[in-house]
Amino acid sequence: MTTRDRWLTSPRRRSVLALLAGVLPVPAFPGPALWWWAWVALVPWLLLVRSAPTRRRAAYDGWCGGFGFMLAMHHWLLPSLHVFLFVLAVLLGALWAPWGMLVRRMLGGTPGRGRVAAALLVVPSGWLAVELVRSWQGLGGPWGMLGAAQWQVAPALRLASVGGVWLLSLLVVAVNVAVAVLVAVRRARVPAVAGLAAVAAAASAAWVWAPPPGTGQRVAVAVVQPGVVDGPRSAERRFDLEERLTERLAGQDVDLVVWGESSVGFDLAGRPDLARRLAALSRRAGADILVNVDARRSDRPGIYKSSVLVGPRGPTGDRYDKMRLVPFGEYVPARALLGWATSVGRAAGEDRRRGTGQVVMTPRGGPRVGPLVCFESAFPDMSRHLTAAGAELLLAQSATSSFQHSWAPAQHASLAALRAAETGRPMVHATLTGISAVYGADGSPVGPRLGTAAGGARIYEVPLARGTTPYVRHGDWAVGAALLALAVWAAAEVGRALRIRRRVPAPRVPPVRTARGSRARPWR
Repeated sequence: MTTRDRWLTSPRRRSVLALLAGVLPVPAFPGPALWWWAWVALVPWLLLVRSAPTRRRAAYDGWCGGFGFMLAMHHWLLPSLHVFLFVLAVLLGALWAPWGMLVRRMLGGTPGRGRVAAALLVVPSGWLAVELVRSWQGLGGPWGMLGAAQWQVAPALRLASVGGVWLLSLLVVAVNVAVAVLVAVRRARVPAVAGLAAVAAAASAAWVWAPPPGTGQRVAVAVVQPGVVDGPRSAERRFDLEERLTERLAGQDVDLVVWGESSVGFDLAGRPDLARRLAALSRRAGADILVNVDARRSDRPGIYKSSVLVGPRGPTGDRYDKMRLVPFGEYVPARALLGWATSVGRAAGEDRRRGTGQVVMTPRGGPRVGPLVCFESAFPDMSRHLTAAGAELLLAQSATSSFQHSWAPAQHASLAALRAAETGRPMVHATLTGISAVYGADGSPVGPRLGTAAGGARIYEVPLARGTTPYVRHGDWAVGAALLALAVWAAAEVGRALRIRRRVPAPRVPPVRTARGSRARPWR
């Protein structure tokens, strides 16, 4: 037996290989941002799962790979969640167990051309079903969707305007399946090559059929990034620094000033002195200021994170309360059961309250803006709904200071490029401590980033856009198509099993003789 065979037949070694194979796609995301790697990164995992001797082993290979993927994708959470991160990775990794069985069913053994052709659609659809389930906010949200690795590729961003990040994930997995077939199944290389050609044709068609949105007037948006402010009275000192940075914008014809998440640590209704200072600051800057209040409200119980628009006369009344909270960071799911997480990590000691609906704001003299807070920028449906409601500019206020020296700030900032391309609206990603970035309506960068080592106030000339993308008009049609493909495949499998069952003849049982010598009919 060769060394390779020993590794593949040993359950423990297979588990190690599956875990490592699940880690492989992660370098395609920021920080490394090796976007091209995503198109082949799943091949080792696919080849391992297709070689599983049983369905149960294939499910376990899928689970182990999912555990590796989740753990590596969220490794920067380890200082906050400690051992609980491993628990979450085990639970979420189990979502890939059915996918493992699906891969073995479609690619295992020596599949013919027909089965390979079906696998090019069914296996990516199974992957998308996993992404759909884990995209539920209660399970952590859609962080690390495979298609999101293509945030800096112009043709991929054009595809996102047609079918969102969901379509990108489908096509990336389809290419991986085709490459795995080319490596391991020689007799079925024709459909694999045809699949690669179909992906290239889809990208070309999107390039022609979905042109970038037309741009019109430009607006000057200033992003204020104070940098890390820790220690005693950090909320007061951060506010003072943001105030000084904003004052430098006076006389520069700014249309809107944006502060990051948790930029104001006090409820403005309970601190009228701060509201007056912000109003005076708005008058000096010549523009409304969008701040983010992270505080216990004076008019209702609980702590809220809220985007609040402030004009020359104080708060304008435009307010958005964050709807989708970060699990463990801003609330503890099933706190009665999982409250122990606060003792082993930096989980929220008190659950923040949720908002009830999205809001489109109209700053004085500026475009209509749709605010998002923190990891809400990871949810494609939220930016799509804001665009459909009339937002001309998307804004995400974020703070990743707890993960300042990890891959998290770069991963978070990259999501804004996808949301901009999907909706055909420019997007501003404003943070307290970096990375702050601005993207045009086609997802391309506008001006230089403000990195994690930077601080200051920077003005971006942002071109607004006209028109509506196919994704905004038609929504998550790629998800519907994937679920339909899975349903059709499942129905075909059930039909096939029933046909096989009918073909098997009933066992012929010879008649038995009784004690008196007569023949008795066998029971059927």
